[in-house]
Amino acid sequence: MLQRHSSRELQPGDELEVVSPQDGYSLNQLVLRANVAGMPLEWIDYREAARLYTQGQVAYSCGSLLYRLHGGRNAASGERTVLEVSSIIATLGHSGNPGNIRDDYVPPLNNQTLFRRDGHLCMYCAQRFASSALSRDHVRPLSQGGADNWTNVVTACRSCNNAKAWRTPEQAKMQLIAVPFTPTYAEYIYLKGRRVLADQMQYLLAHFPRTSPLHERIRAWQS
Repeated sequence: MLQRHSSRELQPGDELEVVSPQDGYSLNQLVLRANVAGMPLEWIDYREAARLYTQGQVAYSCGSLLYRLHGGRNAASGERTVLEVSSIIATLGHSGNPGNIRDDYVPPLNNQTLFRRDGHLCMYCAQRFASSALSRDHVRPLSQGGADNWTNVVTACRSCNNAKAWRTPEQAKMQLIAVPFTPTYAEYIYLKGRRVLADQMQYLLAHFPRTSPLHERIRAWQS
């Protein structure tokens, strides 16, 4: 449900005294922030969400109720301020986010998001592993002129990576189960999420390209 908010609910200077997570959510559950056009921007905690509300930057919210924040008493009215924080909030103003203003933007590459892109599957033996048992493999090895970028790296278990060694898959007679790809910014936001709720997932999926391999991979993870 779409919810619009006014900054009158919580005024600058109001001190938040009690945070009540709803429906078993923990204080570590992050909020998905989008711009007013609905494009995903980043993950924020409840404190940053509260700051955006107090500054009048929240245009609307949607998704499930995560937190109910209780502030101090208003000096004029004597009423206690209450702020409800939903799982998705859209904010006003310029996002300052290169992923939404540059067509050539490439998300930074790191192992955490790489392993999530590939569903924690070894792209050679197709087995799923914990992060500690995975490694970054360069499809075309660096020693043969390969680059350390999204389209030349895949997730590999340590055994397969050691077996492939300094060779290409063709040279090692090993076959990739999927073609590596560069995530869009919305896909990257999903990959960075530590615990993505169902409504946040659906929101992000709506911003993935129709041809994104993540559609099929996410369905496989949920089955």
